[in-house]
Amino acid sequence: MSISGSIRRGLGMVAALVLVAALPASPAIAGGRGDDLSARHSLREPVTDENFYFVMADRFANGDTANDQGGLGSDPLVSGFDPTRKGFYNGGDLKGLRSKIDYIKGLGTTSIWLTPSFKNKAVQLEDGPSAGYHGYWITDFTQIDPHLGTNADLRALIDTAHSKGMKVYFDIITNHTADVIGYEEGARKGYVSKDVAPYKTASGATFDDRDFAGQPSFPALDPATSFPYKPVLDPAEQNLKVPAWLNDVTLYHNRGDTTFVGENSYYGDFFGLDDLFTENPRVVRGMIDIYKTWIRDFGVDGFRIDTMKHVNDEFWQTFGPEILDYAHRQGKPEFFMFGEVFDTTKSFTSQFTTRDRMQSVLDFPFQDAARNFASRGQPAAALQTFFAGDDWYTDADSNVYELPTFLGNHDMGRIGGFVRGDNPGATDAEWVSRDRLAHELMYLSRGNPVIYYGDEQGFTGPGGDQDARQTLFASRVPDYLDDDLLGTDATHATDNYVTTHPLYESIEGLAALTKRNPALRDGAQQHRYASEGPGIYAFSRIDRRDQREYLVALNNSETAQTAAVPTYASGRDTFKSVYGDGPRTLRAGNDGRLTVTVPPLSAVVYEANGKVAGSRSAPSVSLAQPAPAPGARGRLQVTANVGGSSFYEVTFYASDNGGPWRPVGTDDNAPYQVFDDVSDQRAGSSVRYRAVVLDNKGHTRESAARSATVPAPLVTIEAPTEGSGVRGTVEVRAVVDPERATNVVAIERRVAGGAWTRVGTDSSSPAYTVFDDLTPLNLAANTPVEYRAVLLPGGLAGPGATSAARNVRAAGPPATSATVHYYRPAGDYGDPAAAGWGLHMWGDAVAPDVLAQIAWDKPWPRAGVTDGWADYPIPLVDDTKPVNFIMHLPSGDTVPTSREPGGDRSFLPINAPEIWLIAGDPTIYTSKPAV
Repeated sequence: MSISGSIRRGLGMVAALVLVAALPASPAIAGGRGDDLSARHSLREPVTDENFYFVMADRFANGDTANDQGGLGSDPLVSGFDPTRKGFYNGGDLKGLRSKIDYIKGLGTTSIWLTPSFKNKAVQLEDGPSAGYHGYWITDFTQIDPHLGTNADLRALIDTAHSKGMKVYFDIITNHTADVIGYEEGARKGYVSKDVAPYKTASGATFDDRDFAGQPSFPALDPATSFPYKPVLDPAEQNLKVPAWLNDVTLYHNRGDTTFVGENSYYGDFFGLDDLFTENPRVVRGMIDIYKTWIRDFGVDGFRIDTMKHVNDEFWQTFGPEILDYAHRQGKPEFFMFGEVFDTTKSFTSQFTTRDRMQSVLDFPFQDAARNFASRGQPAAALQTFFAGDDWYTDADSNVYELPTFLGNHDMGRIGGFVRGDNPGATDAEWVSRDRLAHELMYLSRGNPVIYYGDEQGFTGPGGDQDARQTLFASRVPDYLDDDLLGTDATHATDNYVTTHPLYESIEGLAALTKRNPALRDGAQQHRYASEGPGIYAFSRIDRRDQREYLVALNNSETAQTAAVPTYASGRDTFKSVYGDGPRTLRAGNDGRLTVTVPPLSAVVYEANGKVAGSRSAPSVSLAQPAPAPGARGRLQVTANVGGSSFYEVTFYASDNGGPWRPVGTDDNAPYQVFDDVSDQRAGSSVRYRAVVLDNKGHTRESAARSATVPAPLVTIEAPTEGSGVRGTVEVRAVVDPERATNVVAIERRVAGGAWTRVGTDSSSPAYTVFDDLTPLNLAANTPVEYRAVLLPGGLAGPGATSAARNVRAAGPPATSATVHYYRPAGDYGDPAAAGWGLHMWGDAVAPDVLAQIAWDKPWPRAGVTDGWADYPIPLVDDTKPVNFIMHLPSGDTVPTSREPGGDRSFLPINAPEIWLIAGDPTIYTSKPAV
C-alpha cells in the first residue's frame, strides 16, 4: 500500500471509531443491551485499494542464464528447458523480475503476485511431455525452483519490492503435489467413487472421511487396505518430496483422476497430480506449517491460493484464520489471502469468504461480466444485475470490496485474445478500445484490479493455458511468433517492455487517477443507470469520509451515447471532468440528474464540486420478509427498504432461536441486503432479523424485527438424467444443499405409477449414491420409471426433505449400432474414400476396431446418402457410454469450411441411437428436423 493510502485508511479508522464508539469488542453481541443495536460502517479491510500485477516468473525476464537448465543438464526432457517450446521452461527468473521492477511499478502496481515458485518436478513425460515452468508440480515446498533462482533471490526481490512501496504475493498450493505416486493397478487410473469403494481404516473398518474431517480422531490408514487403488512409490522417489511428511502415501486420496465434477472434484487427482487428503488434520497442520515459514523467513505479504473450490470446507475454516493470525503476530497487519474459485456463480464463490472464513476470492464472475460488456457488447443492463449480486459476499468481517478483479489469466486466456476472437474482422483500433474499456471498468468499479503480465503490451494468443503464457523477453516459440499484438507493430520476436504502448499508458493513467481520487478505488459503489441494450452503464463512487460523489459512465456501444443519470446532487450542482473526453464541467438538473455523453467504447468520470447534502434525520427503514436465497438453500436473503435518497449504510443483525443478536453485515449501496448463512442452524428453527440505517451525518434508526424460518434443505437428483433410458444396474445420485457430513439420503423408485419402494440409503457425502438393479423386474421397453431422493430427518436436516421425481424409461435390448445423419444443403459431401466429410470419434461406446481405423486425416466415412442426408452407421460395444465426435474434412479444423461448429460433441446411444446434424448448426437433433 502507498503511504498516502495508509494515512487515508488511518484517518478513516479514527472517524469510524468516533462514530461507532459504542460498538463492543465481542462480535457476538452488538449494543449495550439486547434490543439496542449499534450502527456500523461497511467494511474496508486492509486490502481494498491494491493494484496487482500477476506475473509468471519463467516468462517475464531472464536475469541469469546460468540457471536456465536448473542444474539438470542440457537434455530438455530432463532439465525441462527449451526456449523454443511453449510447454517448457523459457528462461525467466527472479533476478530478471527484480531487474525490471521499475517497469512493473510504472504501471501503478502496488502488489506483485507471482505464480508458484517452489521447486517443481522439472518434466512429466506423461503430460505432452511438458515441464513445470508454471510452478504447479511441486516436489519441495521449502525452496525456490532452481530454474527461477534461489531462496536468497526471492529475499532480494521482496526486499527490493518493499523498498519501492510494493508488496509481494505468493501463489500457493495446498491440495496437490507433483505426480509422484503410482498405483499397483497402473498409472493415472479412472476415478473410483466413495460409494463404489469406501475408505477403510488400517484395521479394515469402512468409514466416511467427512465424518472426521479436521478432527484429531481421524482414523489411521494403511496403503495396502484403505484405498480403492494401492499407492506405490518408485524406489528412486520415495523421499523426493519436502517436507518429509509429504512422502507418506496415506496422506493422499488415491482414488484416480478427477473429471472436475461432483464428488471427484474434491477427491480426484488433477491429471495425475497427487491429491492430498485435506480432510486429514495431519495435512492441514503440515500445510499451515509450510506457509507460516514463508511469512516468517521471507516477509511474504499474502497468498493467492490455487484450486480452492476443490478442497473441503473444514480445511479452509482452520487454515485461513490460523495463517492470518500468525501473519498479524509477525507484524503483517495487512496480510491478505485470496483463493481461486473457478466459477461464475456468486452464491457458490461467496461461500468461501462467508462460511469458510477466508478473506477473499478471485472474482471470476466479474471477469465473465466484464468480457460480456466490453468485448461482446452485451446489454449494459446485465452489469446492473451483476453488481446487484455483490451482497452475496457481505458478512460481518468481509465484503466484495476485497475481491481481486481480473480480465484474463494464465488458464483461460488474455483479454486481448478475447476481444480479437469476439470481434473478428474489427480494426486494431477497435480491439484496443475494447481492451481499454475492459480495463476502465475494472479500475473504476469495486475490487482490486489485477493486470496479467503482457496485457499492458497488447498480448493476445489464440486460447488459454500455454497459448496465454508468452514471454515479455524475445521469444523463440513459433506459436508465439505468430501472435498479432494489439496497439503495436511489434511481435514476440523482440523484447516487449514498452512504456509508451497505448495500453501500458492507459493502465498507468487509470492507476494514477484512482490514486489521486481514492473514492474511485474503495468508495461505496451505487448503481445509477443502465441501457437496455449496448450503451451506457453508470454508477457512483463515494468515500464515506469525504462525502463527494464521483459519477462513472462507460459506453460499450460503437456510437456516442447520452443519458440523464441520477445522482445525489441537489438541483443545479456542478460536476467537473476528471477522466475521459467530454465537457470540462456539467450541471445537474433540478431533479439531480446529470446528462452525460460518452464517446463510443470509452468511459468518462465526473467529480461533484460539492459534498453530498447532509441528512437532517435518519431515513425510515423496514425489512421485507426474509426468504430462502435463490441458488443457496443454506442462506436467507434479507432486504431492507430505506426511505429517502442519500448516502446510507445499513447494518443487519440476526438472533438465532431467541439468542443474542449477531451482526450479519453492513451494506453501503441500494438495494440494501445480505444473504445470511444459516447452514449451521437446524432446518425449521427460527431466526429474527433487524436492520439499523446510518445516514451521512451520524443519525441512526432501527427497523422492527422480522421473523423467518431456516429453510429445509434442497435435495436434487443428479443422475440419471431426465428422460434417459435405463437398464441393468442404474446409478442414482443425489446432492443436498446445504451439504452436511451428517446427512443420510434414501433413494426410492416407482415403476409405471405404482408405489414408491426404497432401494437403498447412503450417508457418505458429498454425493449420495445407490445402485439400483432393474434386471429382476424384466421391464418392457419404454416402461416409465421414477426416482426420488429423501433426506432423512434428524440433526441439522430437521424434518428432512424430498427431491422432485426424476423420470426415466426402461431401455430395450442394448443397441449394437448408432447412426449419424448429416445434411449439407449443397450436397457437397465429397468423396468418402478420399476427401469427404466424416466423423472423428473416440470413447468407450464405439467398437475398438472402428476407432483403430480413424485418424484426424482419415475420419469415419459415410455409408451413403438417403434423401439428401449422408448416413454414418457406427458399430457399438456399449450403448450406455457416449459417442464423442467431430464432423470434419480430413485434417480440417476450420469452422465452418472444414469443420462443423460445436466443438467436441457427443450423444448417448441408449437415449438416442440416431441423431441428425445440419451444416453450420451446432445442435444435435434426436429427431429428424425439417430442412
